[in-house]
Amino acid sequence: MSDRSYKIAVLPGDGTGPEVVREGLKVLEAAAAATGFRYDLTHYDLGGERYLSTGDILPDGVVDELRGFDAIFLGAIGHPEVQPGILEKGLLLRLRFELDQYINLRPVKLYPNVECPLKDKGPEDIDFVVVRENTEGLYSGMGGFQYKGTPHEVSTQIHMTTRFGAERAIRYAFELTRKRDKMKQLHLVGKTNVLTFVHDTWWRAFHEVGEADYPDVRREYAHVDATCMWFVKNPEWFDVIVVENMFGDIITDLGAMIQGGMGIAAGGNINPEGVSMFEPIGGTAPSETGKGTINPLAAIGAMEMLLRQLGEAAAAARIDSGIRHATSLMKGMRAGEMGFTTTEVGDLVVEGATS
Repeated sequence: MSDRSYKIAVLPGDGTGPEVVREGLKVLEAAAAATGFRYDLTHYDLGGERYLSTGDILPDGVVDELRGFDAIFLGAIGHPEVQPGILEKGLLLRLRFELDQYINLRPVKLYPNVECPLKDKGPEDIDFVVVRENTEGLYSGMGGFQYKGTPHEVSTQIHMTTRFGAERAIRYAFELTRKRDKMKQLHLVGKTNVLTFVHDTWWRAFHEVGEADYPDVRREYAHVDATCMWFVKNPEWFDVIVVENMFGDIITDLGAMIQGGMGIAAGGNINPEGVSMFEPIGGTAPSETGKGTINPLAAIGAMEMLLRQLGEAAAAARIDSGIRHATSLMKGMRAGEMGFTTTEVGDLVVEGATS
């Protein structure tokens, strides 16, 4: 029996989260059997339902427990009866910050037979990765109100950047570019002509680190607005992108659209030295809950990323093959338009991963 054994925390979450997580775990079981590793799962009922019934969002003891896992598999968080921001800040952002998941990793990959909204673009044109800094910037929560509720109200949200935070994200991106060994090209995305202080830090770190330690990687720069334009016009220009938190949040949703939509877009919140969390990047889709119509491929792609992070490259490659098999047979990526139920799509992936 293999000595490769992993402890995985499972957070099914809200809405359609449990449905797509179920398919991700089905694929995990098949990949483990095919490649010879073991795993133990621990489920946590974190999310909107727990908050509404108990008032708890993320108990301190749970955060400490999660530090002891090899990886976290998340379905979706969000509830129509909970005010926006409460769960996102109290659960998702808190986990990212307290577990120091300082990289948000977003592959943007168009699979065969997946409809792309871009004219004349195919899988050979859309295959890049966005490395988003995940714990600083505007999302750090610095700022506040003065004279709130009066005509003179002032609100501030401070963009906090440290050289340490920027540099560790940049180094991760350089290493990934080298490991992908595709175009050996890393784009820094920012807004150096307006956000002069913040992006000066990023600019200097990017070029100083690149020149000193990664001379084999070609360095490029693009303003964030131009990046959005090139995503649409020439996505084939990109290999790996490194970007600060807020801009990364924006451009990765655009990336999801050009790869076929939220139903197939997966992401990871990475702590290379600790525990990382993987999830489909779409929402809870409450209108589709319980219908068996939601696309599970994003969650299955997140499981692929999870296994790759654990070093199970063979299992991850099998899941990638399984996704290709499924997309070759599906009629569409949107909920209700796949030509298969949620469970049947999971079965197709297993079929492709084990054949």
